[in-house]
Parts: sequence; C-alpha cells; structure tokens
Amino acid sequence: MQLRVERKFETFSYLPPLNDQQIARQLQYALSNGYSPAIEFSFTGKAEDLVWTLWKLPLFGAQSPEEVLSEIQACKQQFPNAYIRVVAFDSIRQVQTLMFLVYKPL
Repeated sequence: MQLRVERKFETFSYLPPLNDQQIARQLQYALSNGYSPAIEFSFTGKAEDLVWTLWKLPLFGAQSPEEVLSEIQACKQQFPNAYIRVVAFDSIRQVQTLMFLVYKPL
C-alpha cells in the first residue's frame, strides 16, 4: 500500500484549498494596502525554490481582485500542470508582503 504525503507550501497550505471568493478577499486586502500583486508559476512546486517564473509583469495598476483572478485563470489555462501562487509586493519597503498558493495540479 502506498501512502501519499501531501506537500505543504506557503501561508495557507494547512487549510483546505481556497476558493475564488476566499482568494478575492486576500487580494482585496493586498490591494487595499497598496501592494502590487504578481502571479508566479512553477512545474516543480517546491516552495523552497527561490525563483518561480513570473506570469506577465506584476499587476501594478490592478484596482480590483477580479482583474487578478482573471489573470490567475489565464495562467491556469496556459499551464494546467503548473503550481500557481500569488505574491504581493510593497513598493515602499521593497519587500514581498504576502505569498500563497492558489492552484495545485492534480
């Protein structure tokens, strides 16, 4: 009998997968604090990998979570076998302030 151990990732990995409404709330938090969201993907899904591939440029002009969610959906369609995460950047402090996985391939 094989035992499948699920790998854990960033912040919310110990919770059940987030649905679009929950992701939108996290994105709203980031946007309301002036953070710029970016979408990254990786085919290995290793959280310890320092560099994931950036999906387009960071969404500096994003005004609503729906804009970011549509880019997440586009990334899923383009790369269905990739892990996808959202990263939020604080342009004042020049740091990442939020990072969480939004999609894991089956």
